[in-house]
Amino acid sequence: MAKETLEELFAGLEEVVSAMEQQEVSLEDSFQLYHKGMDMLKACSERLDKIEKKMLVLDEEGKVHEFEQGI
Repeated sequence: MAKETLEELFAGLEEVVSAMEQQEVSLEDSFQLYHKGMDMLKACSERLDKIEKKMLVLDEEGKVHEFEQGI
């Protein structure tokens, strides 16, 4: 199975949240949906961390630096 894109993961998270908001969802199903959502959120976070580490920033002098949060 191929890795899901971030867009696919975000769409999946939206589906999980929507399913959890349904009144007829059972407690057991809510618990399963919660864990599925947390796994998807963890995958998103890991993917974003990898992307941030690969990003480069061009400073005012035209020099390339690795991305640092807070710039």
